[in-house]
Amino acid sequence: MANTTNHYETLKVSPNASQAEIKQAYRRLVKIFHPDSNQDSSQPEQIIRINAAYEVLGDVQNRRNYDQKLRQQSQKTTSDRQQRTAAAQQRYQATRQTRRYADEQIEEWLHQVYQPVNRLLFSILTSLQEQIEKLAADPFDDVLLEEFQDYLNACRDDLKQAQMTFRSLPNPPSLARVAAHLYYCLNQIGDGLDELEYFPLNYDESYLHTGQEMFRIATRLHYEAQDSVGAYV
Repeated sequence: MANTTNHYETLKVSPNASQAEIKQAYRRLVKIFHPDSNQDSSQPEQIIRINAAYEVLGDVQNRRNYDQKLRQQSQKTTSDRQQRTAAAQQRYQATRQTRRYADEQIEEWLHQVYQPVNRLLFSILTSLQEQIEKLAADPFDDVLLEEFQDYLNACRDDLKQAQMTFRSLPNPPSLARVAAHLYYCLNQIGDGLDELEYFPLNYDESYLHTGQEMFRIATRLHYEAQDSVGAYV
């Protein structure tokens, strides 16, 4: 049915036309397209279609069967269209839910992981220079060394808290770059603290310089993490 011409359209009548109207339309079209009536209008294929249409619609039972097939085809077409529409709506809703879930993941990770880790990193990284300047007054003074060791212990505690928070939630895929910067920043701080903690043990200033350099690398990584997350906050 889907690949054949509609017989009503071929005879140019309404599906509600009477049998008399169908017969009248058939005769009119035959006269127009028959080669004996008008040589210029001779269209054999059209005559074949007109005869085929009238063979079906001119007989009451044949027409009834044909009308039933038309209704079934129309119902199938409508059902197919409804199914396609429903499928499209489901895909749209699934896409919206996926996006909403992704947005919720991003918001949760930024709030529960990035923000507290960011605050701890900022506190650690911005406090070292002041401690180094205090220690420079007399690197061998026991009181200053003890204060410096207390400072390093406090940084170590903050670092552990930052590491635990960082591992508390998996990062969303879209924030993988941010998470990578934080990860390497945390590692650099840990290595820097290890270097700085050697100084009170042997008074070798190279450990101070190495520790400071590692903190500078960590600071750069921290800035890069902040730049990467800028589009999400």
